[in-house]
Amino acid sequence: MPDNDAGLKGGVASVVSPGAYAVSDEGGDFDEDAGQGLFYRDMRHLSGFVLRVNGESPEPEGFRDSGPEAEFRLASSGLHVLRRRRVGAGLEETLEVSNRSEEDLDVTLSLECVADFRDVFDVRGYARPAARGELSEEVGEGLLRFMYRREGFSRATVFEVSGEGMEPVAEPGRISCACRLGPGDRRTIYVQVTLEENGHEVSLPEDAALFGDVPELETDWAALGKSWKRSVLDLESLSFDAGEGLLVPAAGSPWFMALFGRDSLITGYEAMILTPEPAKNALRTLARWQASAWDDFTDAEPGKIPHEFRAGELAYFGEVPQSPYYGTADATPLFLVLLNEVWRWTRDDNFIREMEGAARMTLAWILDEADRVKGYVAYEKRSSRGLQNQGWKDSANSMLFRDGTLAEGSIALCEVQGYVYDAFLRTAKLAGGIWDDEQLARDLRERAADLRARFDRDFWMPERGYYALALDGDGRRVDSITSNAGHLLWSGIVPEDKARLVADRLVGNTMFSGWGIRTMAVGEAGYDPDSYHNGSVWPHDNALIVEGLRRYGFREAASRVAVSLLEAAEHFDHRLPEVFNGHPREEGRGPVEYPTSCSPQAWAAGTIPLLVRAMLGIDPDPETRTLLSAPVVPEAAGDLRLEGVPAFGESSR
Repeated sequence: MPDNDAGLKGGVASVVSPGAYAVSDEGGDFDEDAGQGLFYRDMRHLSGFVLRVNGESPEPEGFRDSGPEAEFRLASSGLHVLRRRRVGAGLEETLEVSNRSEEDLDVTLSLECVADFRDVFDVRGYARPAARGELSEEVGEGLLRFMYRREGFSRATVFEVSGEGMEPVAEPGRISCACRLGPGDRRTIYVQVTLEENGHEVSLPEDAALFGDVPELETDWAALGKSWKRSVLDLESLSFDAGEGLLVPAAGSPWFMALFGRDSLITGYEAMILTPEPAKNALRTLARWQASAWDDFTDAEPGKIPHEFRAGELAYFGEVPQSPYYGTADATPLFLVLLNEVWRWTRDDNFIREMEGAARMTLAWILDEADRVKGYVAYEKRSSRGLQNQGWKDSANSMLFRDGTLAEGSIALCEVQGYVYDAFLRTAKLAGGIWDDEQLARDLRERAADLRARFDRDFWMPERGYYALALDGDGRRVDSITSNAGHLLWSGIVPEDKARLVADRLVGNTMFSGWGIRTMAVGEAGYDPDSYHNGSVWPHDNALIVEGLRRYGFREAASRVAVSLLEAAEHFDHRLPEVFNGHPREEGRGPVEYPTSCSPQAWAAGTIPLLVRAMLGIDPDPETRTLLSAPVVPEAAGDLRLEGVPAFGESSR
């Protein structure tokens, strides 16, 4: 398997592919109680997979995980076991057992396996109805077949073992192989796990490579080079078939290996410097599931882009709203932002015409359905099982006033208004230039200008010199200092005379930890550096802010934040996690990953390509068909160069 340059390590192994994915302990075993197992399309196909050597658990000596592959090294009473795993349409594993002692050894290898076929929501601890389908197990020659059926929904797992010079013996829940090894002898056991869905064996699309041919990065900074390679590999392994053969980035392992609107749109934007295909596929897929009617259970409204789409048992039977679920205020304007970005990088007019109907529906939602708080796009949960907060900070306690009080009622997030402003201007270019609708283009430009003026009036907090997090249901400013306002620089809605104030606050001591920009400033009543959204550091959040800082010409600040994230990545084996703590940077103390953080995670993996784009200052000019460059390359990166940038077939330096 490819070496991730991180060496052997301990902890949890995450092995991810465009099909199945596996989460195990450091020895490769699945701990059912820890939520580990082999998963496919939101169902756990194997909840138990435990190796015993002569009835005992071997001692883990370390492992490597890299994309769809992992390698585990184990030891047991003179024996060494090398466990190699690969996931794809199912799981393949080889167990190579070596005798390192000076005497003959009798060896019995047992593989204990269990398939509980629990929905991923069930595994995560969500309350579910008592109804369960029928579980069964069949024992064959060297194999076990586990089956689950509930009305028209069925899944199956076939666990098969073959041995080199050994005869596998199968019994319920276990397959064993026995042999005698002389000094220096070795034997290999082969494990094949096949998955079935509704009676059909699972297979991968013929071309399951979404990031196969990407630009080559050249840099003197080894940490950047390693992070770039790790990010590309993670983005590739996180892609999955979202239907009709379209590969789209899943949000993250282990709990979010599914279609998420906001995540796939932001990841597509971040990865544009690599290839436009993830963005195109995400737009096509989300357009297919765009809401066409009101539905309270799924928070659907005509024109909305979905938030989350699941394929497990609970979604199939309508016991959770993710079929799909539409509780997001930002995915719809981000859809338009990414659509324009695809055109800027590809000049694919036919694609823009293909998406015109979906784009007009998103505009209709923004203009007609979402005007809930003083003329701004806002959200309010209607679904009994929906999200309380429907921006990217979607935890229940993320919308806090300065004094720690929770905001209530409809919420108009500041960054969403920035996305809408950007969407208006970007869509105006498409309307006038490709859809032959100059009237719409003029209307959108006028709306953008009006929104910019109103937003500055209603969201700016003169007493704090910063933009409010949101407006609540009564139109009051939710007055805590957060990173959300950094996205306003990315969207361009901030007037030039206030941009410096926003930038200085973002990289000041209360917001900047030394490893990145915190989600909430030190000193706010809700600040907690170990929380999910109220003082932690999110890499993708920082990457968008870096792009915003660069946009407004704050080159030194953009470089400082970019360098801090890349230095943080070194503490995570060059793989940025979803989120890490916001404690101040101290000598000899690195950042600490949030306990339930996804890793790998798509928009965290996409952070590195976007930082490289920002550092090189790459922006495509679709009119002149050239790549413009205003670099902000930090000294640590040395001679930074990117060969093979996809836009117009050029490279940038």
